[in-house]
Amino acid sequence: MSLLQVENLCIDFETTFGRIRAVDNFNIRIEHGAFHGIVGESGAGKSLAVLAIMGLVRENSVISADHLSLEGQDLLTMNETSRRKLVYQAMSIIFQEPTTSLNPCFTIAYQMNETLKAHGHRTAKQRKNRVLELLNDVGLININGILQSYPHQLTQGMLQRIMIAIALACDPLLLIADEPTTSLDLSEQIQIMDLLTKLVEQRNMSLVLISHDFKLLADETDQLTVMYCGQIIEAGPTKEIINSPRHPYTEALLASVPDSWNVEPKSPVPTLKGSTPSLYHFPVGCYLGPRCQFASAKCVRKPRLDRSSNHHVRCHSPIDKDATSQNIVVTNS
Repeated sequence: MSLLQVENLCIDFETTFGRIRAVDNFNIRIEHGAFHGIVGESGAGKSLAVLAIMGLVRENSVISADHLSLEGQDLLTMNETSRRKLVYQAMSIIFQEPTTSLNPCFTIAYQMNETLKAHGHRTAKQRKNRVLELLNDVGLININGILQSYPHQLTQGMLQRIMIAIALACDPLLLIADEPTTSLDLSEQIQIMDLLTKLVEQRNMSLVLISHDFKLLADETDQLTVMYCGQIIEAGPTKEIINSPRHPYTEALLASVPDSWNVEPKSPVPTLKGSTPSLYHFPVGCYLGPRCQFASAKCVRKPRLDRSSNHHVRCHSPIDKDATSQNIVVTNS
């Protein structure tokens, strides 16, 4: 039994210009103990899909799915109270920016105490002991000083460790890390990722890591989902996708990853032509069509996600695994 299974999740928003689709037929299956990555540029729908699963999207959204289950329980048939209780016990999320996730008006002690109250730690002594335990687990020192501090008095690295501690408060089965290293310097990025993977393994959790950093995902995940314009365009084993991408967009993303050892000074950056379309004006058929050198007449039809093997791809003419890259246009950036 999968820990989390989602089939054909769609997210629409009602706007003054009509209804727009932000996530289109999102599918994911997370097994117990899995390390799963979701990659794509900003606005691809990575975070939005996860927030919808957790019930954290805005009120003007319209969400539908063919299947949505957590620990084998159907979330679609539950009432709101039961669904929220199950999700908040089994899942936790670490947001991208800790300074906007923590309330600047309250101390760390107050905010952690309130979190533990919400998760059923009844006595003040229980909560205090649990707070000390959690902050020790994430490698913080001078814990008493940190607890009396306000968020603006602490470094980004400290705040991210506190966010991890808060996420672990309910002992989740599934931990979601949304760009957890974006605001950190290189040394802190390495420390935070080492800490995350250690804690996930020690506590037998599953991890969903959302990022635009292919190198990070290659090191930390076993399965990978690639998104573009709200759609999954490729999914499968991380190593297989990185070594043999089958979708032109995935190949373009990989080609754009800087290689500090081989890049020539002032050399052009490999990019796809054009720019990402607006949610209000998606191209007819394949959303990548106008930017793809492999595009042909059949690309005016919307491609389906081919799930016939463990390496899924949404493309009318997927790249031959043995073919060399031909679709990257080099432009001066």
